Amino acid sequence: MAISIIRTLILYFAIVVSMRIMGKRQLGEMEPAEFVVAVLISDLAAHPLQDIGSPLLYGLIPVMILVLCQVLISGGMVKSIRFRSLICGKPSLIIENGKISEPELRKNRVTLDELAEQLRKKDILDISTVKYAVLETSGTLSTILYPTESPLTPKHMNIQADDVCYPVIVINDGRVLERNLQKLGFNLKWLEKQLDSRKLKNAGDVYLMTADTSGKVYLASKEDAANA
Repeated sequence: MAISIIRTLILYFAIVVSMRIMGKRQLGEMEPAEFVVAVLISDLAAHPLQDIGSPLLYGLIPVMILVLCQVLISGGMVKSIRFRSLICGKPSLIIENGKISEPELRKNRVTLDELAEQLRKKDILDISTVKYAVLETSGTLSTILYPTESPLTPKHMNIQADDVCYPVIVINDGRVLERNLQKLGFNLKWLEKQLDSRKLKNAGDVYLMTADTSGKVYLASKEDAANA
């Protein structure tokens, strides 16, 4: 039993490290080559777990080789556009100037129902409002609406909009993140004043607190979180 646990932990951390080396990708955003490597890694790692008599290296070595190949391929794709096109393919223009391209749909084996589904996921119900729709190499659909159908922005209405500051977590479930405070230019005294103004004794009473460089604060106490 102990051997099984140790082997499982070793393979687990090896796979985690491997995926970290391969880079940050969501499953739906993986390129075909990356998806194949991920599937192969999971399959190769399963064999040493199923067969305790099999040497652990029989699972680790192929995994490391696949990761190395993927790193080399990724480097090649960054340096060469042709190589990237060969491995990942090219984006396809599914809709151009409001017209659906039947050849591109057939080429990518995409049905009209699937196209309509992808548009609905982007809250687009009327295809005539779409000027361009591009099927990316990852399989996701990117859309550009006609200018008359695009949402209004403050720029369109000649309105001066306030600058947006990025909120940073300074208290996470009662724990003060001093490094984040320092990045914002604040200190513990500033934090104590914020808590006093909200009649809170200490950070232990706070479930979540965020702040930005402008001093805007969002705070949820543990009582608020419990009652939500």
